[in-house]
Amino acid sequence: MGTASYCPENIVLVGFMGSGKSTVGRAVAKKSGRYFLDADALIESMQGRAISAIFEDSGEEYFRNLERESAEWMAECVKGTVISTGGGMPMVTKRIREIGKVVYLKLSFDEIAGRIPPDERVKRPLFKDMQKAREIYKRREKIYERVADFTVDASKPPEAVADEIISLLE
Repeated sequence: MGTASYCPENIVLVGFMGSGKSTVGRAVAKKSGRYFLDADALIESMQGRAISAIFEDSGEEYFRNLERESAEWMAECVKGTVISTGGGMPMVTKRIREIGKVVYLKLSFDEIAGRIPPDERVKRPLFKDMQKAREIYKRREKIYERVADFTVDASKPPEAVADEIISLLE
């Protein structure tokens, strides 16, 4: 880890669910000497329940408010960290670029769908209906591209994607 006097800029990974944000994020953190923060895990920890339970019990709007609040906190308080955002976070905050350098992990919808086994889709509220998930993907793709400082092909192995991100930011 870096010293307190040196605090590298955050790296913010955006992309659709299943694009590899958490896996790549951990690799980037390890290779770059930063901390790793999974925004969805942060929300689950704050709420004491899984995201699927938040959606089920309190609704999507409530969850999006939690995402917005956590983005605000990250923009103000988090430094020297690789942040894996939830797939919808760039839709709910205008401050995403204030958190750090934004890297879009780009992957086609079909590649994403192939990565997420059916038993895992059950845990992802927006992935239960494949047609609806594809429509959400199409809407979000434009936003990911717009907010990103860099776009990386996420179809490569996670270590290769991590190396590319680090070289882009050096």
